[in-house]
Amino acid sequence: MIIQFLLKYELNLRLRFSKRTIGNYRDTFLLVFRFQEDELKKPIAKITMDTFSIEFIQGFLTWVEDTRGCSIATRNQRLSAIHSFVKFVRFRCPEHLAVCNKILEIRFKKTAEKTVNYLTVEGLRLLLKMPNQRTKQGLKDLALIGLTYDSGARVQEVIDLKIGSFLWMNANVISLFGKGRKERKVPITQETVNIVNAYIATLPPRIKNDPNHSLFFNKQGIFLTRAGIGYILKKYFQKAKVLEPTLFPEGISPHALRHSKAMHLLEAGVNLIYIRDLLGHVSVTTTEIYAKANPEVRRKAIEKLAAHIITEDKTSSKDKEDLTAWLKECV
Repeated sequence: MIIQFLLKYELNLRLRFSKRTIGNYRDTFLLVFRFQEDELKKPIAKITMDTFSIEFIQGFLTWVEDTRGCSIATRNQRLSAIHSFVKFVRFRCPEHLAVCNKILEIRFKKTAEKTVNYLTVEGLRLLLKMPNQRTKQGLKDLALIGLTYDSGARVQEVIDLKIGSFLWMNANVISLFGKGRKERKVPITQETVNIVNAYIATLPPRIKNDPNHSLFFNKQGIFLTRAGIGYILKKYFQKAKVLEPTLFPEGISPHALRHSKAMHLLEAGVNLIYIRDLLGHVSVTTTEIYAKANPEVRRKAIEKLAAHIITEDKTSSKDKEDLTAWLKECV
């Protein structure tokens, strides 16, 4: 049953979800097998649907969190994969309905709210000055960092970009394919378009004329990984931080560029609904984390509200004198 589930979801996930999601499903069941062997001292070959009792799953989750030292977020991630598996089983093997329903009742643990890590406008400007545009590598790195920020894209969305995304671009709008392979069209500035096109112009003809070739790739011609993009970003982040340490947080990740884009739009007064659509969030509730995390946005909102509530005192001087005299008579 596990093999059937993985094979089915392998095909469906390739069509509907990211490679990262596929990897999470795979890794969860590899850990389940390890838990069976290392902790329960039972061979993998003996795993059956009867193995998946609620006690087994709860023991596995405790092992993931306590023995392996994983975070609550990782524990919840493993539980999510198991929930998908038992839903698969529930509709194909009704005889296991009772135990599947019990496993589905296992709740996700609450996690502490993460701090939104982002750059100020001044910090971003300095960061973008670090790559040397006079070199091919510097121009490529600037195109990568600038496009990631300007589009507000997820890292995987940047990795999946092709040369054709720009060769056939219309009206400075680029198509991104996010979670669930949902396409969204995102506007980017003419400056970003010029930088990316200048980078493409430096590529060998066989690459720049191939619309299906990865837009960003390593020296071997293979698309960049998350770690690769993170390495490039941190290299320039560290240079910029040496120059102006007060402008930058302790560390940075590619996702911080996405956070930065959202924060800068919010500070500029852009509506949350528009920011939601730009980032590809399903619900505006997800986008609201930026409003909660930015004290400057809250301050401006309070000042705007106060401007409507606090009105100018139009009482005349004579009225005030009459009121003062009346109060003295009442004492």
